[in-house]
Amino acid sequence: MEINTFLRNFADILDDTDAALIKQETVFRDLEEWDSLTALSLIAMADEEYSVKLTGDDIKSSTSINDIFEIIKNKG
Repeated sequence: MEINTFLRNFADILDDTDAALIKQETVFRDLEEWDSLTALSLIAMADEEYSVKLTGDDIKSSTSINDIFEIIKNKG
């Protein structure tokens, strides 16, 4: 699993955020359009793209996009 591919997939679940703002160190909760529906989209993306069951607790325990990447990588 490559971080750049993950960053593109993460950016794809966001409608209004410039993909250039999506970096490993980005605090995803600080993104203007981050909400519970975006979290559900992230869970669906992890399942569809990586066959990983991401949980709400996984998201709650994460701060940055890289944290999410590491969880998915370790579960995959």
